[in-house]
Amino acid sequence: MLLIPLYVGAQPPCQSGSSPEKLTPSTATSLGAKDGADAVARAAALGMKKGSPVYLDMEPYDTTNTSCNDAVLKYVRSFGKTLHAKTYRTGYYGFTSSSAKAVATAKDRTDLPGNLWYALWDKKNTTTSDWPWGKTQYTPHSRAHQYMVNSKEKRGSYTITVDRDAWDAPVAITG
Repeated sequence: MLLIPLYVGAQPPCQSGSSPEKLTPSTATSLGAKDGADAVARAAALGMKKGSPVYLDMEPYDTTNTSCNDAVLKYVRSFGKTLHAKTYRTGYYGFTSSSAKAVATAKDRTDLPGNLWYALWDKKNTTTSDWPWGKTQYTPHSRAHQYMVNSKEKRGSYTITVDRDAWDAPVAITG
């Protein structure tokens, strides 16, 4: 069994969702550092050792909104710098149409996550054949792909709802 830590922190200011915490251009850096420290503390409390990745969840947003996109990238960089200072690895979960695309296509790669978990619900169990960006990006062993969501599956007499992921990226170190 794999343990994949996902941290849901602040969300973009231009996002239409009902996230309880939104970052802003003026709070992005400080909030990223605060959330990064919280993510490290939580990972350590759960027994995840240094060197483990923590994947920052960023839900979809309008990446054409320059102010919003710049704020998200500031937050992501600050989050990652905080994790690295505590010797944890950074990962990022986002959507190929927006949040993952923003990180994968950013011109300035400074302090961006080293692992990318992209949501593309195409039902293809792969991290290579449907990779939408440069083929040398996030290689080797730095990609994960959420290829199916809310799948109803039977386990014995129970029906459960699961998401499916193809995984070729770091997971938590425990034990």
